[in-house]
Amino acid sequence: MLFLPLQLGGGGATLLTIGFAILFFFIIIISFIRRYKRCPSDRILVVYGKVGTGNSARCIHGGAAFIWPVIQDYEFLDLTPISIEVNLVNALSKQNIRVNVPSRFTIGISTEPGIMQNAAERLLGQGMQEVQDLAKEIIFGQLRLVVASMDIEEINSDRDKFLTNISQSVESELKKVGLKLINVNITDIVDESGYIEALGKEAAAHAINAARKSVAEKNRDGAIGEANAVQDERTQVAAANAQAVEGENIAKINVANSDSLRRQREAEAERTATASEKVQTAKALEESYAAEQLAELARAERVRSSQMADIIVPSEIDKKKVEIDAEADAERTRRIAKGDADAILFKAQAEAQGILEVLTKQAEGLDKIVRAAGNSPKDAVLLLVADKLPELVRTQADAIKNIKIDKVTVWDSGSKSEDGKSSTANFISGLYKSVPPLQDMFNMAGMQLPEYLKGKEIDAEDIKDQTQKTSTSKKKDTE
Repeated sequence: MLFLPLQLGGGGATLLTIGFAILFFFIIIISFIRRYKRCPSDRILVVYGKVGTGNSARCIHGGAAFIWPVIQDYEFLDLTPISIEVNLVNALSKQNIRVNVPSRFTIGISTEPGIMQNAAERLLGQGMQEVQDLAKEIIFGQLRLVVASMDIEEINSDRDKFLTNISQSVESELKKVGLKLINVNITDIVDESGYIEALGKEAAAHAINAARKSVAEKNRDGAIGEANAVQDERTQVAAANAQAVEGENIAKINVANSDSLRRQREAEAERTATASEKVQTAKALEESYAAEQLAELARAERVRSSQMADIIVPSEIDKKKVEIDAEADAERTRRIAKGDADAILFKAQAEAQGILEVLTKQAEGLDKIVRAAGNSPKDAVLLLVADKLPELVRTQADAIKNIKIDKVTVWDSGSKSEDGKSSTANFISGLYKSVPPLQDMFNMAGMQLPEYLKGKEIDAEDIKDQTQKTSTSKKKDTE
């Protein structure tokens, strides 16, 4: 009784252990899934700890990585651009003139492999303001160096060179901390001594004087040009008039030549047109005659075809119809004859088959009758005759059945004839002779008639006694 609870307790512990194992397994799976980190496109995933690459951190941009628990951890670096306003004041130029350079820089964390590593090592864990302050200090220093290496004239006139120097100097320093220079925008540059303003006034005066000189030169050139234009106008007008007269004459000559050529061309065209018209008329008549001829031929062909269709084709059709009808009648007659012959043949074959069956059955019956008679042909014939005897007797009875004998009266005087027979015996003998000869038939069948039917001589006394017996029986019947 104690063994069963122990078994149940052991089974419950096993199930509990399996449940804890499954729960632990699911916890491990969920933990592994949560430790798999994906990096967005606007951030850099920095994995630090034991990364196994010989570096202090591993940077991932646009991918994913599994962060091993305990031995690794991770953080993100934001790639959002940072705009920094840098107002450089009293910066010494190469000429020891202090200038103010107001500018705005746009920077961001670089995504180049080596520079990302610098950013992970120097900027990880810092906020946006701290990164901005660090970049601002670097930009101030490099901007002062660039201004000190250039003249005021270069800074003021060659802005592209100034921007290029700033970009190269500042970006090289920003890369050391993992940053990248995106854009530089320099506004107005001024100095405390007014040198740049004087340069501007000088440039303006030079521009004004150059403009005035240019205007005077242009006025002078305009007057000279005007005089030259008048001279050229008069010369060119005269030459143009002369050329015009010459041109008019040449034009008149050309007009005359053109008229002559036109008239020649018109005459030639008229002649060619008349000849062509006549040729075309002749060709038209020829084509008309040819067309009429073709039309007549077509009409004759149509008439011939019409007559053929009206006369020859119907006759051909009738001929074919007669031939087809004759062939159909012949085929029908042949089929009827073949059918009659087949019917006659079938009937004859059926009759022959029937006769053969009847004879076969008769032969089998006769064979059975002979075997029944002990294989004696004579006894077999007697059996057949005995079977047909009622029919034979009926036939003999039919031969005399129409003879009506109401009453037989015999007067016998007792005298005898020459052969010793009485008149009664002669009457009976004649009556017997009137019956068909059954004796021959019975003899052929191997049978014998009774003695009183064979025509044997009977005594007169016997006949008399028989007659009296017959008369007595009739009287009794009458009474």
